[in-house]
Amino acid sequence: MGLLRDRSEELRAAGVEPYAISRDSPWSHIAWKQALDFDVTLLSDWNGEAVRGFDIAQRFRLFDDVASRSAFIVDRNGVVRFAKRYANSEVPDFDELVEAAQSL
Repeated sequence: MGLLRDRSEELRAAGVEPYAISRDSPWSHIAWKQALDFDVTLLSDWNGEAVRGFDIAQRFRLFDDVASRSAFIVDRNGVVRFAKRYANSEVPDFDELVEAAQSL
């Protein structure tokens, strides 16, 4: 999340508004935003609808419907223009994300 915070202005400059989605509660998002001085909107997927909708659910440490680390760029019409799933140990390649955002 620190990387997203640090690179969010590059995405905005490319015309993309960044959001972060997690299965965490809205209350934990408040704590994350304060702890990390995070200016990106955090969306709660408490019920797992986005995880299942984007088909990124995985079983992780005995828990079902845990989101795989992933990144999407969705245009204003709701069309996914970029999608990438990462290994749990990987960090998203923000150069690739910024390049994809600039290509829209």
